[in-house]
Amino acid sequence: MDGIRDIRGIDPAPWWPPAPGWWLILVALLLMALMIWWLIRRRRLYPLGRWQRDARQQLLKLRKRVSQEPAKRIAGELSELLRRIAIARCGREQTAALTGEMWLDWLQTNDSTGFPWRNKGQLLLELPYAPPGHDTDSTLLAELIDAAVHWVSEEACHV
Repeated sequence: MDGIRDIRGIDPAPWWPPAPGWWLILVALLLMALMIWWLIRRRRLYPLGRWQRDARQQLLKLRKRVSQEPAKRIAGELSELLRRIAIARCGREQTAALTGEMWLDWLQTNDSTGFPWRNKGQLLLELPYAPPGHDTDSTLLAELIDAAVHWVSEEACHV
């Protein structure tokens, strides 16, 4: 019996490196944390509904095109987009029939940022209908688009 040795126990499993299953769980948790962070960040930046986000994106795209395209085309698109935003926000009954100075007055009344739509918004009434070749300074147009971006971010209609 001298040649027989006692049974040794199994060596304990090392804690590092973890098994492949633990790596998968870790990756899944990291991806989930990243997704939650992204959703919270997106919600904080764009807390409004889907149409506001879409309108804001369209306005920002329009803002990028200001220096590259004729101001007349941009003014026409901005005017149309503002009208669609007003209808989505406050309803067709209140906004669809507004034209000219009444439209600018309505914008002035419903913009809580206090942007002077009556003065600076004249460009929206004149430029889309100006004769071909008539253009204006694109900085005023960019200012109108920036005001529209802030207006879209408001939560409700001020009727």
